[in-house]
Amino acid sequence: MTVLHSARLRFEPVTDAHYDGMRLLNGDPEVMRYISGQAETPEETRAVIARVKARWETIGYSWWNFIEHDTGELVGAGCIQHLAQDPANPHEIGWRLRPDRWGRGYAIEAAERMARFAFDELEVPLLCAICDPGNLRSARIMEKLGMRFRGEEVWHGRPTLAYEIGRAAWQARQA
Repeated sequence: MTVLHSARLRFEPVTDAHYDGMRLLNGDPEVMRYISGQAETPEETRAVIARVKARWETIGYSWWNFIEHDTGELVGAGCIQHLAQDPANPHEIGWRLRPDRWGRGYAIEAAERMARFAFDELEVPLLCAICDPGNLRSARIMEKLGMRFRGEEVWHGRPTLAYEIGRAAWQARQA
């Protein structure tokens, strides 16, 4: 399983050892406000861990937990996966952070590292990202990544703002 690094974060594939940190993250109503609309229960967090571990075993990538180098704390999570877990869909990049780490540049740092992995290691042709229309912070991160607004789309039964960036556009930004 691939561990990634950025300046301030270590990206660890989700394991059972992350349960306590994931409970704090996904159990926070503010974190989940624009994702599912409600905090996860302990049982839901255990089920998420099991599903994500299975994806790592099956396809070799999925969700990472962001571990802060300085503190060793789980401060967020992010993914590269097919949108709606359907291989017919393009790859999606996503992230979430603890509220006490918002506004510190962690989201763009993590998103850039995961995008680099997707384009350079997985060689995906296109990355997309979606967010709740009210989640302007995430939309700004998508724009900072160089993604272009694709339109309003329904995913997971909810209206979303959809963004995308192709591999060539990503590589041109890195040059």
